[in-house]
Amino acid sequence: MYTSESTKYSARTDIGQTSRILVVEDEELIQEMLAVALEEEGYGVITAPDGRSAIEYLKSFETNSGELPFDLVILDLMLPQINGLDICRLLRHQGNPVPILMLSAKGSETDRVLGLEVGADDYLTKPFSMRELVARCRALLRRQRLSTLPQLPVLKFKDVTLNPQECRVLVRGQEVSLSPKEFRLLELFMSYARRVWSREQLLDQVWGPDFVGDSKTVDVHIRWLREKLEQDPSHPEYIVTVRGFGYRFG
Repeated sequence: MYTSESTKYSARTDIGQTSRILVVEDEELIQEMLAVALEEEGYGVITAPDGRSAIEYLKSFETNSGELPFDLVILDLMLPQINGLDICRLLRHQGNPVPILMLSAKGSETDRVLGLEVGADDYLTKPFSMRELVARCRALLRRQRLSTLPQLPVLKFKDVTLNPQECRVLVRGQEVSLSPKEFRLLELFMSYARRVWSREQLLDQVWGPDFVGDSKTVDVHIRWLREKLEQDPSHPEYIVTVRGFGYRFG
């Protein structure tokens, strides 16, 4: 029995962040239990009762934008027509990186290793608790999101290099230690080199709109930054004061 495509995907349209899960399971009771448990967690669920149907679903939901049709596939090992191992092999052969959680009544070490070696990301032996299954799904989806986060570009201006991924700053080839606020200030400056920022704009961007305090805290952090960046802080070449307006970088 298939889950209605239109019913399940309407939730994604409204929410925008709902993860899409394909459940491939031939035992109707288990299929229903999985669908209900995952839907209660807010996931969009499509179900398929056999291997051939699963492949058709994967093809029919292919997108032209490079986006994966599903965020996770829960795949039973023993399926009619095409078994779970062959589906897993096919997806990996096609270069499809979708996370796969394999389900099986076969719980021996050999079976688990085989499932993982053909490309499954996790392996769960029947019988299992829905709580554990949902936890494993969350972990796989979290790992997938982290792996697809866009890599922030390294920022460089003259002799200053800022690496957002590593939270590291090099000045004339030497690493300098910055506080979180100093780092965010410098990252903002370097992202918009030569733009003039008022104290109020810097407070809003770095400290947040709910900041309560003296705007002079910006001047204090600018002075600390200059001491770490400038060869002569009294004659700065990086963080320059624009009188009557604020500060600019470069």
